[in-house]
Amino acid sequence: MKLKLSIAYDGTPFAGWQSQAAGDAVQDVIERALQKISGGRIVLHGSGRTDAGVHALEQCAHFDGEGPLSPNDWQRALNANLPPTVRILQAEEAAADFHARFDAKGKIYRYVVRNAPVLSPHEVDRVWHVPHDLNFEWLHDAAKIFEGRHDFAAFSANRGGTVRDTHRTVREVSVSQDGTLLTLTFEGEGFLYKMVRMMAGAAVRAALGREDVESLRRRLVGPGPRWNHVAPACGLYLVKVLY
Repeated sequence: MKLKLSIAYDGTPFAGWQSQAAGDAVQDVIERALQKISGGRIVLHGSGRTDAGVHALEQCAHFDGEGPLSPNDWQRALNANLPPTVRILQAEEAAADFHARFDAKGKIYRYVVRNAPVLSPHEVDRVWHVPHDLNFEWLHDAAKIFEGRHDFAAFSANRGGTVRDTHRTVREVSVSQDGTLLTLTFEGEGFLYKMVRMMAGAAVRAALGREDVESLRRRLVGPGPRWNHVAPACGLYLVKVLY
């Protein structure tokens, strides 16, 4: 039986989603729980990576399970064997040919900024604290230039030409403000390594008056110089994987 998992996690203590040699990634933690429950090694396949420190409201993964456990049994057993920083929100049976990564049609990410002189200790590792004056209209205008299909080579940290095509389609970017809390939401077919954090960093620098919007736009027409201002991982959330 193939099981599809919806997973939420606090990324602060982990070295990202993908399994690491040190065994300190979210995938490692869940695979150890699967082995404890099943008595054998089970490989978990995620929809894609998240960086160290990035959070997930609903990551998706699948695995092939054997035995008498129902999806609800798997959910309860996993949550009983996982740290409180990782929760299985739902476990359900999937089609035999389902693949969490290859069947994904898109993703939604949210980036959160607290634009206030002082950051509450309850928001540490949850938001990017920007204490300087920020222009919301400039933030909105800069964020919206990323909509559409562009060459995002300048807004990617992919190394050594491992990605042949750096064109991506960003379907929608929305920007909202609730007092001093600013939220940028990106929906797209897929994102390059650190692309969302680079877009968020670019929009915030424009809002601070440290970057011209047109200079950002020019970086989208070809593989110009890489954008070097990457927003901190702590403000980024994987909201949903679209199927």
